[in-house]
Amino acid sequence: MGSSVSHAAAPPPPPSPPPAYGAYGAPPPFAAADPAAPPKPHEDAEKEAAEEKVDYLNLPCPVPYEEIQREAFMALKPELFEGMRFDFTKMLSPYFALSHSVSMGNMELPSQGSEVVKIPTSNYEFGANFLDPKMMLIGRVAHDGRVSARVKCDIMENLALKINSQLTNEPHYSQGMFTLDYKGKDFRSQVQLGNNAFYGGNYIQSVTKNLSLGTEAFWVGQQRKSGVGFAARYDTKKMVATGQIATTGLVALSYVQKVSEKVSLASDFTYNQMTKDVSASFGYDYILRQCRLRGKLDSNGIVSALLEERLTPGVNFLISAEIDHWNKNYKFGFGMTVGE
Repeated sequence: MGSSVSHAAAPPPPPSPPPAYGAYGAPPPFAAADPAAPPKPHEDAEKEAAEEKVDYLNLPCPVPYEEIQREAFMALKPELFEGMRFDFTKMLSPYFALSHSVSMGNMELPSQGSEVVKIPTSNYEFGANFLDPKMMLIGRVAHDGRVSARVKCDIMENLALKINSQLTNEPHYSQGMFTLDYKGKDFRSQVQLGNNAFYGGNYIQSVTKNLSLGTEAFWVGQQRKSGVGFAARYDTKKMVATGQIATTGLVALSYVQKVSEKVSLASDFTYNQMTKDVSASFGYDYILRQCRLRGKLDSNGIVSALLEERLTPGVNFLISAEIDHWNKNYKFGFGMTVGE
């Protein structure tokens, strides 16, 4: 009997009391879950690489070749004028409108010296516009007999015909241009035919999501001139950079920094090997709630600005100014635009 007791197995130890979780007697929410491990550096790099991977089968369509510097032109090439200008547009229907334009100012004449010779001049233009989702017709007739017309017709979904013409009483100053514009999924191409036996064409292709490359060629039969050019454009949400070079000796560079949705800074550089001319300019484009201010300063010492103030819907007030200190040439103008 005593041996059986001595060799019996020891009783199991009492169960340990449950951990104390305060007065609630239950674990707080998410207490039993282990904290998530921080992501590893190589995982972040792989994720960024996957996002930056280029889908060459789904690239965006680039801008037209002739508009490759359009952001820089908006800030650096405002439509300046001297004197007074008044533009009135009357909508007769949702597709048809008539316009009247009156301007009075000075016309500069070439002179041998550095002094600028100006004579007063005035101009009146009557215009008619027809705007349709698939067709655009714009015509202008000036009091001196000049007639200009622009036509844009969508032949197919991706093919458009453009016609630009200008007729004058002066010999050899009338011009005409026919353009076929084809818009592909990730490329654009154009074929041009104009007076003076002008033949041209261009092509621009998206290489990546932000980079597009293009080329152009032209031939002018009467002047026996030809040229080939190349262009590149890199654009993001914050900046646009372009570069162009041609066999005619022209080199053009531009850069636009989008500071915000309403402020843009632009600069450009142009070099002409044939004439040895070099120019550079810096400009800005500031869009306020009721107005838009654009201006620039170039390497020739010319300072210019254009203010467009919206007084009421459909009525805009314009102020234009340009100062050339070196040549003592000062231009100032104001105008008003009525109608949309």
